[in-house]
Parts: sequence; C-alpha cells; structure tokens
Amino acid sequence: MNLFAQLPPGMSPATLLALAVILGLSGLMSGLSGFGFSAIGALCLWLLPPKLGVPLLMSLSTANQLLSIGQLKADLKPLREWWPDGPAPYLLGGLVGVPVGLAILHALPTAALMALFGGFLVVYAAYSMLKPESLHVEMKSNWIVSSLVGAAGGVIGGFTAFPGAAVVVWSGLKRLPKVESRSIVQPYILVLQIVSLILLAIQRPETFSGAYWSLLAITIPVVLPCTLMGVNLYKSLSDINFRRVTFMLLGTSGVGLLAKAVSVLAVFTAVMKLAVH
Repeated sequence: MNLFAQLPPGMSPATLLALAVILGLSGLMSGLSGFGFSAIGALCLWLLPPKLGVPLLMSLSTANQLLSIGQLKADLKPLREWWPDGPAPYLLGGLVGVPVGLAILHALPTAALMALFGGFLVVYAAYSMLKPESLHVEMKSNWIVSSLVGAAGGVIGGFTAFPGAAVVVWSGLKRLPKVESRSIVQPYILVLQIVSLILLAIQRPETFSGAYWSLLAITIPVVLPCTLMGVNLYKSLSDINFRRVTFMLLGTSGVGLLAKAVSVLAVFTAVMKLAVH
C-alpha cells in the first residue's frame, strides 16, 4: 500500500516536514520531562483537523511513553506500591473522566476546541513558569483527592490527548521529587491514552481511517528516536533549564492554537456575512 496515497487531500511535502519537526520536538521534550508530548504536538492542529490530529497524538504519545518507561523502569514504583501513594488513585479517576473528554472532542466545533485547548496551554505554561516557590500544598496522601485530580486529567485528555496536565500541576503543588512525580505521571498518561484509543475504536471506528494509519506509519520513525534522545538527556543532565524551555514551548503552542481558532472564526464569520447578503 502506498502510504502517501492515503494522506489527507492537499497535504504537501512541506506540511509533512512541519509535522515531523513538531512531533520530533514533542518526543524530545516528553522523553526529557516525562509528559507534555501532546501539548507541544498540539501545533499539529494547525495542519490537521482535531478529529484526526487528536487520535494521532494519542497514539504517538502511547508509543512515546512505552519507550520512555522501558528506558526508566528502574525509577518506577512496583505494582504493589501503586495504591494509595502511586498512580492507581489517579487512574481510577481518569477512567471516569476520559469518556467525558471524548464526548467533548466530538461535540465542540473545531474553532472552539482549539480555543479551549490553546487557552488551557497558555494558562498552564504561565502557571508553570511564574508560580511562586512558596506555593505548595501540605496534604497527606488522600486517594479521594488524587482520584478527583485524575478525573480532571481524564476529561482534559479525552479532548486534547494531554491527560497528564492536571496530575503534573498537582505533583508540583505537592513538591514531589522528580523521580516520584514521573513514576506517577507516566503510567497515568500511558494507561489513559490506551483507554482513550480503545473507546474511540469502539465508539468511533471511522476515526481510524487510511489517513490516520498513513500518518502514524510516517511519524512514528520520527518520534521514537527523538524520545530516546530526550530520555538520555534526562539521565545525564539536570532538567531544570530544559523544563523552562518546555514550558515556553507549551505557551507558544497555546498562543498558536488561539491564533488559529481566531482565524477560523474570522473566516466563518466572513462566510456567514456573504451568505446573508
């Protein structure tokens, strides 16, 4: 089968190259920090409709997490420690939230979806870069609170392919050590992405069209080496400055999506005016 024949109509080599650059950078930064693949990859929604782009990001994020976790499995909690201080309570909530997020993905207009996701990324990046060091939560482990945080992440992940955001923010507020935070966030992201893809396959099988499989086959060979590069950087270097760069990229991605949403709304408004007159 010719992969390029299955691509969306009008997709040029320049568009494919732009997708490769965005997704390669996503893999690099996610390998480095353990999260944020789909946040940076959200710039793909400039080039792809959300109903194609979001499932593609979910799939690539899953591959990214599988490789990253395989490289860092010594840092992860064993399964017997997943409850109540590990990822299990977050996953419990996330499994409830994902169907809600998927419903939002298929209910909201494209422009509204991009504006919502873009605004979220801008706020999240600003929070990550500007939050005062004194801002933290003094709280003993509470599986109910962890489950609620996980549910929020599940809703967000269902329509953005970025489920780790709420858990990362919460881990930061609790000032969890880097290794402990990663041992919660990465299994959470991986499981929710897989669950989201399964639900999409059951509820919306048309999502997995020839265009989806072609783009997946073309982009995985770009994402995985970049992920491995990010993991190696994580192992050998302090990631403080790299995290700052990551949050700057998240903010840039959010601004780009907001600009795209505004342009889509402007075109829609102009078309409606012409139709009226």
